[in-house]
Amino acid sequence: MSLSIESSLFGVTKEGRSVEQYALRNNNGIEVRVITFGGVITSLLVPDEAGRLVDIILGYDTLQQYESCGISMGCIVGRYGNRIANACFTLDGVQYPLEANNNGHHLHGGSDGFQKVVWNAEIDHTNVAGERLHADQPAVPRLVLSHVSKDGQGGYPGTLQVQVAYSLNDDNELTIQYQATTNRPTVINLTSHGYFNLKGHQYAGVDGVLGHQLQISAEQFVSTNNEGIPLPDLCDVEGTPMDFRTATAIGDHITSNHQQLVAGSGYDHTWVLSGSGPLRFAALLSDPESGRRLQVSTTQPGMQFYTANHVNHCAGKAGAEYQRRGAVCLETQHFPDSPNRPDFPSTVLRETEKLSETTVYRVYP
Repeated sequence: MSLSIESSLFGVTKEGRSVEQYALRNNNGIEVRVITFGGVITSLLVPDEAGRLVDIILGYDTLQQYESCGISMGCIVGRYGNRIANACFTLDGVQYPLEANNNGHHLHGGSDGFQKVVWNAEIDHTNVAGERLHADQPAVPRLVLSHVSKDGQGGYPGTLQVQVAYSLNDDNELTIQYQATTNRPTVINLTSHGYFNLKGHQYAGVDGVLGHQLQISAEQFVSTNNEGIPLPDLCDVEGTPMDFRTATAIGDHITSNHQQLVAGSGYDHTWVLSGSGPLRFAALLSDPESGRRLQVSTTQPGMQFYTANHVNHCAGKAGAEYQRRGAVCLETQHFPDSPNRPDFPSTVLRETEKLSETTVYRVYP
């Protein structure tokens, strides 16, 4: 058998645009489905030891539900994932006002963000650098989504050419590769906003992931105020409920009266990833009950860990109802409010540069 990608019609938007769904399959029974609306990962099927397929990512049955979704279900987030304080930033002496769509701040690109775009799609066999694979390398087809975000769209400067590529190999690695170029200086922070429950999406009820264990490779995290805006200093995880350097049950400290957990109504913070090299280990999520594990590796400097604190009575796939703390998001990205924080890793992209980031989600059935 060979790795494959197949397409089918998923639906038609309210503006009349067709949306395709692509199924990526490997030879181990794993299947990932992605739609061209928002680049949403609609399902991730993983077999258990008996070969029974379980869908471990939350989602919806219909395109109309994704169109009206307000919790970034499974989508590509951009131009800027996470928050920008006071909905504005200054770049090269020019101030750029943005949509204030979250307590007076800018969140996830606003209502005109990439999660609401119908992306163009093609299938190829090139790597992230655009080079054809060598003959002795296994053919790993990629689903490549592309989009042009015009100068001024969403308030951001520069016409942005964006590509997001998905591939699935026989090592059970779902790789997401991000590329972007611009014709004017701008800021950009792309991520994928999947909600995971390793028991299966149908178990994403109240506190459905508190028994999951999580390890995060980070000595520090980005502390925030009660609106999710970073405070002046990074904080050490040691001695706090934010310490996941060794595998820890998510529910062990989530109800702690620690100021950061109270501010976020649970975990909703960016961890400053440790390690070096082009692709660093970020996190390992595991479910002791089912034995499933999800490992995250990335080129990004941070990872937002979110415990779905604001998901309530959400009607999901196949009659499932998703609830508060029923799933987790592991969003590899740059830090929130980086355009206003010169002490953070830069999110500025200039005309002579190319953004190139990679995240790998490896599943262990």
